[in-house]
Amino acid sequence: MTDQLTDMQISAVIAAEAGALLMDLRQTFGQPSDQEAEKELKSLGDRRSHNHIVARFGELRPDDLVLSEEGVDDSDRLAADRVWIVDPLDGTREFGQGRDDFAVHIVLWSRDPSAPTGGRLSASTVELPAQKITRRQDDIAPMLPGLPHERPVRIVASRTRPPATLGVAVDIMAASLAEQGFTAGVEVIDVGSVGAKVNEILCGRADAYVHDTGFWEWDVAAPLAIAHAYGLTASHIDGRPVEFNSPHPYVTDLIVGNPGVVSELQVAMVEASQA
Repeated sequence: MTDQLTDMQISAVIAAEAGALLMDLRQTFGQPSDQEAEKELKSLGDRRSHNHIVARFGELRPDDLVLSEEGVDDSDRLAADRVWIVDPLDGTREFGQGRDDFAVHIVLWSRDPSAPTGGRLSASTVELPAQKITRRQDDIAPMLPGLPHERPVRIVASRTRPPATLGVAVDIMAASLAEQGFTAGVEVIDVGSVGAKVNEILCGRADAYVHDTGFWEWDVAAPLAIAHAYGLTASHIDGRPVEFNSPHPYVTDLIVGNPGVVSELQVAMVEASQA
């Protein structure tokens, strides 16, 4: 009865299968003993998850195209009406290190001339297998929290490539919030996968995420769709919507988070860049 599955169901099923495959692989492989072993585990994870996902789409949606980090880019996708944007293993470094902040990203891009970017995202799944968490675009989103009262505002950033001006922006943002009576301050935390970063916000452990040194569509697409479904702001830092299924599938920058926090962070990032 797989021909009767919806796009959302297919996305969730395939992401769960890929997540289970990755967990089984890591358990079977064991803790890498050196850098070469870690490299091998990461390579196996990327390749096996990709092969499984592509094979399953070939069975369940054979007429759709797939844009995957581990695949060869097919230029036919630029004329296609349906393209699955996939990261078989986002947070490969974290996967190899035995951490839990890696994810499987799957989302459907569909052509829509009425949309601001010419397309829309649907059927998004971010699977976090080591955390036993699945985020789906059709989840019933809870009410978003406001500013935290018992801890600092937390900004998630890349562990290896945080914005160069983020430290200055944090100081500017903390001063602005203090003027409004919020004196707990602002701090930066690092998390691996983009999907895991967005999940930190959804779990209430962080409030926003910002990145300005660029990454690929498969890093961003599924988490952005999940963020929108949960009522978060998710856009370029200057507020422009992010375009997907582009000829060069690259995203220059991204900001995600609770709307009030994002607006403060956007202003602080601009001021920091001018300092």
